[in-house]
Amino acid sequence: MSVRYFSLERRRRRPVRAAAVAVVTALVMVAAGCGGAEPAAEPGGPVKIKVWAWYPAFKQVVDLFNRTHTDVQIEWTNAGTGQDQYTKLQTALKAGKGAPDVVMLEFQEIPTFQLTKHLVDLGKHGANAIKGDYADWAWKQVSNGESVYAIPVDAGPMAMLYREDVFKKYGLTVPKTWAEFKEQAQKLKAASPTSFMTDFGANDGGFMTGLMWQAGARPFDYSAARAPAIGVDVNSEPAKKVMAYWEDMVDNGLADTAAFATTDFYNGLTTGKYATYLAAGWGPGYLASVAKQTSGKWRAAPLPQWNAGEDAQGDWGGSAFAVTDQTKHPKEATKVAMELFGAGNKDAWKIGIDEAFLFPTAKPILEWDYFRDKEYEFFGGQKVNEVFVPAYNGIGEFGWSPFNSYYFSQLTTALNQAVEKKSSWTAALDTVQQNLSAYASQQGFKVAP
Repeated sequence: MSVRYFSLERRRRRPVRAAAVAVVTALVMVAAGCGGAEPAAEPGGPVKIKVWAWYPAFKQVVDLFNRTHTDVQIEWTNAGTGQDQYTKLQTALKAGKGAPDVVMLEFQEIPTFQLTKHLVDLGKHGANAIKGDYADWAWKQVSNGESVYAIPVDAGPMAMLYREDVFKKYGLTVPKTWAEFKEQAQKLKAASPTSFMTDFGANDGGFMTGLMWQAGARPFDYSAARAPAIGVDVNSEPAKKVMAYWEDMVDNGLADTAAFATTDFYNGLTTGKYATYLAAGWGPGYLASVAKQTSGKWRAAPLPQWNAGEDAQGDWGGSAFAVTDQTKHPKEATKVAMELFGAGNKDAWKIGIDEAFLFPTAKPILEWDYFRDKEYEFFGGQKVNEVFVPAYNGIGEFGWSPFNSYYFSQLTTALNQAVEKKSSWTAALDTVQQNLSAYASQQGFKVAP
């Protein structure tokens, strides 16, 4: 799940990152001694589990857990958002002390910490018992065979949020394909030259990766079991198809290029300058928080398809709870990871849905009528999860590299250069491919041709 802006001040859960070279350099080093956390319980008292997480409204979830458990109690710390937390975590893991028992990790960051063998295999502590609670693609984001390195919490299936009032004003129809999306964009531009069909934020690698994911791009072929071997295919034909499409949209003034989570971006959402917002499953809550004055004007529709009638989906964001190797209580820490937002914990999920804008990965919660049939006043009473849940179910498998921060940094740099017309968009992707392959080799990985 991406570090996201829940207000003008809060960062999105998939942050825009500079290259985290200090973090990635440690990937191929042999891990330092475990050290271990301080003893977590008084004699005869409950086991105390230290948790790092930055979910909004998380204190309420922690308080709920502590009220309903006598054998285990959580001590929670917000150690920073996204890369800020990861840097602190990598430092603590390398030092052999100071890491939490349980830590929130985005899906794309799990390989980084798993490679250095700092994540406990939760499969040895019963985690596989809940495998059936999750869609296959989501479970594979956190596991490798019978080994489980984290418990999924939320995801970011993508869909299209659109201004119904703008569509009605200019006679636009809801596009079902990307070709139709462009046609409607041209119609809008002809009627209102200062308007855009959408905004293309070149500052978010997760956004672009989600769009390429939908198109069938799979930039990395990697598993810890085969390390240091890795396949790098960032500039594949599906990826270039997406890049060429958005180059055309931007060059023809059909899509704006304001950076996400900036004043210009927010103004575009609130004034009707943008007719659509291509969003993740957490997008409805995020949009409602940053464009409150547009309440009732938005609706949700499926993400346009490349070919009519297809059901290809992409994901923008996702997070999970992992257990570090510094824990002295792996069984209890696994219990915390499994139960904090477990499939049967509807009280916690009510907080997560209503106040933290989380899109659940657990199928029982996705099928829960409270979530499935929830009407959103901001969307004119529409049950927007009827759009996002099928999108979640249609997402295909996707693999990440153990140097994702560097990948996102290279991708966003290349995209910004393309937007500034310093290169073509497809050529920018070739540059990313070249830089990533060289970087992987420098870090000790064997890059497949």
